Amino acid sequence: MNREPNVHASLFGCNTYSYMRSHSAEACLARLADFGFQEFELMVHPGHLWPAELSAEQRSALRRMMDQRGLQLTALNMPNIDINVAGAAAEMRAYSLNLLTETVRLAGELGARGVVIGPGKANPLFPAPAAELIGHFFAALDRLCPVAAAGGTALWVENMPFAFLPAIGGLLAALKQYGDDKIRIVYDIANAHFIGEDFAAGLQQCHARLALVHLSDTGAQVYRHDSVGLGTVPFADVPRALHAAGYTARPMLEIISRDPDRDIIASASKLAVLGFDKIQTEVQETS
Repeated sequence: MNREPNVHASLFGCNTYSYMRSHSAEACLARLADFGFQEFELMVHPGHLWPAELSAEQRSALRRMMDQRGLQLTALNMPNIDINVAGAAAEMRAYSLNLLTETVRLAGELGARGVVIGPGKANPLFPAPAAELIGHFFAALDRLCPVAAAGGTALWVENMPFAFLPAIGGLLAALKQYGDDKIRIVYDIANAHFIGEDFAAGLQQCHARLALVHLSDTGAQVYRHDSVGLGTVPFADVPRALHAAGYTARPMLEIISRDPDRDIIASASKLAVLGFDKIQTEVQETS
């Protein structure tokens, strides 16, 4: 695919999920910047961006590269299917928190505004009581919040269909109970659509904590993060919902594709003509 800049790329941020097995973070950022993207969410994955693989010099070099090219690192995100801060085994919770702690520290060193996390997962066949799961989630926040504050970054919790708090109402109730207003929300439109949640109402519910919006397509039967047009998300309704919620930052494309160069750019172009080109793209401070 021709890597000429695309006029619509600057309207959106770009998550690097599709490139985490094929490119280092630095090579991926350079590639996507050539397409015209200016804002990014880097996935934390071995071979792409992994704390244990990065020396202090490599971390400094990556941040310097972003500064020199005028790129904005909005968030770091680890595939939450690989970890579980609410797992039944103390060893799994400790393993997950160790990885997340190093990710939060890395986010601070790279200048990311936030780290995307999930509340954890329950056994779908025989789940633990809600109080037990929430207790594990709060223990994770107790561990991670001070690390984020010390590093100058923040924790951003996402609505995830496979989490024990999949709907935004339950997630917000838990965060209110925890009581730290610095913890923000990443609202994923595809995740909401998949569980049958009205995303316009969901955005309204979380607007006071809203840090970032993820965009991708999915149907209601099979969970996906496809390019725009392959699922049933009513994207024409999204710009109005974002405006009503007071969201003025760039939405983040989280497209997972075997041909990401083609599908991410095509998605940006399809969304632009639906009214996303009218969204103010100046990033607002959310912390």
